[in-house]
Amino acid sequence: MKTKTLCIFSPAFPDKAEPGWLPPVQVFIKALNRNFPQLKLVIFAFQYPYSTSPYTWEGNMVIPFNGMHKDKVARLLMWLRIARRFYAVQKTENIIGILSLWCGECAFMAQYLAKLFSIKHRCWILGQDARALNPYVKRIKPKPGMLAAISDFVREEFYRNHHVLPEHVVTNGIDTAMFDEMPAAKDIDVIGLGSMSFLKQYNLFVEIIAQIKKSLPGIKAMLCGDGEAMEQLKALIQANALTSNIELTGTLQQYQGLKMMQRAKILLHPSSYEGFSTACLEALFAGAHVVSFCKPMRHDIPHWHIVTSKEEMLQKVFDLLATPGIPFTPVLAYSIDDSAKQMMRLFDYP
Repeated sequence: MKTKTLCIFSPAFPDKAEPGWLPPVQVFIKALNRNFPQLKLVIFAFQYPYSTSPYTWEGNMVIPFNGMHKDKVARLLMWLRIARRFYAVQKTENIIGILSLWCGECAFMAQYLAKLFSIKHRCWILGQDARALNPYVKRIKPKPGMLAAISDFVREEFYRNHHVLPEHVVTNGIDTAMFDEMPAAKDIDVIGLGSMSFLKQYNLFVEIIAQIKKSLPGIKAMLCGDGEAMEQLKALIQANALTSNIELTGTLQQYQGLKMMQRAKILLHPSSYEGFSTACLEALFAGAHVVSFCKPMRHDIPHWHIVTSKEEMLQKVFDLLATPGIPFTPVLAYSIDDSAKQMMRLFDYP
């Protein structure tokens, strides 16, 4: 019997030139490989890499289309190339379905091809694609059964904005094997980690550290990442005389970020919108408490503190730092292995 193949449509995928693209997707692909060794994966990368030459990543075939920054005509031609390439793959492979990542361009193409070739299509809604400004949802016209949201919050947000309630929730998760043994001491009070975009609101991180410094002058904080807001953050740190309190590390490799979180007492995540932050899940397993505005699941998660205002966030961080005996035990909220198994059940794959 021919080996079964799952095609994955993703906006981007890592290559040798840029190995850091989409770490959560990388972890998910490895979980599929680990839990379903007989399943073949073929990954269609729409926008990045800047190449059209297929390559192998961790034993998986990746077919890139170099679609970044294309105009309308070039994008239509790219869609035609994707359709032709998919046709060629389905002639030689036993395709059980297409998994599209984000309900956008990838899901649009996947829906068209799934109908054309009478195969299953499941779309994993991962965050920003649940928002009202997503233009692709009307084009896709998704049914509830084809949609899997990454969190309860994203499921409800998608329904509120697009009036279609995803039937499934397949959560984000972590690979516990990526973590080293816990360090001897928690020597970082507060850490922030991820993209330093304006949406993530790390200006609030700096402002909260400035307020706490008045009571805890030796507070040690760290911001790990880079992005469009970095110059603003540097100026804010200077203006509040925090250069000795907040260390800027720049972008870290994933294993480096995990080591930093294992040293941290608190991950402060002030983002105004979040599907299901991988950094928050990693911080919990690293033994840190998490303080954020966004609650991903309806149920509470141990050591994850949800606040509703800057003032409440400030008070929660201060209380955690000032209260003796706070436990810093690892919390495994969700495993990526379970996520991979749950996703494959949607394709009726045993």
